[in-house]
Amino acid sequence: MSADPVQVEYLYGIKPGRFDANDDWQAESIVAFRITKKTPKRTYYDAELYGRGPHIRFVDRHRLETDGEITRKGQWWEPDLRLYTQPPQTFPPQWDLDLPRLKAEMAAAHPDKETGSHQAFIAARARYEHARTQETSA
Repeated sequence: MSADPVQVEYLYGIKPGRFDANDDWQAESIVAFRITKKTPKRTYYDAELYGRGPHIRFVDRHRLETDGEITRKGQWWEPDLRLYTQPPQTFPPQWDLDLPRLKAEMAAAHPDKETGSHQAFIAARARYEHARTQETSA
């Protein structure tokens, strides 16, 4: 009987900092959530952190894979409020707000351009739109 190894995939979230029972500060940390299933529309993952059994949630798969991150509806203290396909390199994550450069990248990725493609344009436009909303809300 041969058991092929199963590739395990994860989504990553940020557990917010907090004071523990002894009033000691526990810094924020990156948390990995195991992906349990992928369908064409959804990515399911186990959001359980405290050993009480599985707590399966899902997010939009296309948006997650296009943007590399997704924010779901939830409470601010939930570590899976914002999920990433890769662990954040800067911690806490810093958003790219260079609008002129992001707009140029979006134009270069357009499918009508020789170097562009449909998927690259969608990802570039999502980054640009995200930066625009961040700049207007700041």
